[in-house]
Amino acid sequence: MISKEHGFSTRAIHHGYSAQSHQGSLTPPIYMTSTFTFETAEAGGAMFAGEAEGHFYTRISNPTLDYLEQRIANLEGGAAGLCTASGMGAITSTLWTFLNAGDQIIIDKTLYGCTFSFMTHGLPRFGVDVVLVDLTDPANLAAAISDRTKIVYFETPANPNNRLIDIAAIAEIAHGVGAKVVVDNTYATPVITRPLSFGADIVVHSATKYLSGHGDVIAGLVVGGQEDITQIRLVGLKDMTGAVMSPMTAMLLLRGIKTLELRVERHCRTAQIVAEALERHPAVLSVSYPGLKNFAQHELAARQMALFGGMIPFEVRGGKAGGIAMMNRLNLIQRAVSLGDAESLIQHPASMTHSTYSQEEREKHGIAEGLVRLSVGLENAEDILDDLYQALETHDLKAA
Repeated sequence: MISKEHGFSTRAIHHGYSAQSHQGSLTPPIYMTSTFTFETAEAGGAMFAGEAEGHFYTRISNPTLDYLEQRIANLEGGAAGLCTASGMGAITSTLWTFLNAGDQIIIDKTLYGCTFSFMTHGLPRFGVDVVLVDLTDPANLAAAISDRTKIVYFETPANPNNRLIDIAAIAEIAHGVGAKVVVDNTYATPVITRPLSFGADIVVHSATKYLSGHGDVIAGLVVGGQEDITQIRLVGLKDMTGAVMSPMTAMLLLRGIKTLELRVERHCRTAQIVAEALERHPAVLSVSYPGLKNFAQHELAARQMALFGGMIPFEVRGGKAGGIAMMNRLNLIQRAVSLGDAESLIQHPASMTHSTYSQEEREKHGIAEGLVRLSVGLENAEDILDDLYQALETHDLKAA
């Protein structure tokens, strides 16, 4: 029996599954079925009415997905989990469940580009009032929040510039008016931060990233209280988005999560080395990494994060042209969006992931035109640094 007293990796490998209940199969079976049969018509009717537990259609639930939902809920410290087809599926399914025309949602000013686009261009079309606030200062939320506020939404660390938000302080203010706090925990993962333990109500993930870790799936996950997750399953997922995860994807995620703690520890250890080296480099204007002593929110990072993450935004001299030229000289590090993979990936937010922001919005929200975002992979640290140094046209590591 696996209990909450077991360590993170032990629970990531074992929680929610018994091999002896499945003919000794070490890994959970993949239930590749769209529908499920009923022993009797009455039994089926009871499931549809919510009077009996069971699976009747994979758009609503599936045993393979259920194993994953139990596991991520356990790791995040939540009562229940929900699988979705993508990170955006997790976000939209959640928000469509709890927002109605006339409601207000307060969002942090720095978000992943597609999230920002959905919030600022999509939701207002349906009568939702979207208010952008700099949530790094809780006083800003206190000034903006009202009885109409239903959700406060943010990322921490934020994509792409690693801004941090004090989850506990924001949750206290939001709960004062009965608003739910929804946190995108993609960058941190439950290895680093568990937002529910700081007072958040719901956690969303792009499971495409660190939770998978291998760049071979598109997936999302939601974790929260049982009542909230049931509502998202039956309203946001079933009726509003239909963003259903494939059982095969769930299997790949279950496999990826088994090594999550090991991988995240390696990402973070290497990222610290790389960030410190970039900070000393004459061609680099700034590095925004929570593990650096001069990071503006280092104290909050030390209090809220068990580790400092694998993402390094940094600005190269020469602005946009300088950053792109540096990227084009890289050999080992791959030019690609996404993050959290075994391979180190680098991209230019202003022209890629955050191109949905206008230039004025990017300037206002702290996304410089010359900023590049490095997702530190699992390669050896010295090899990552060698590639960065040659791309920055410097001497080797010793000379630097």
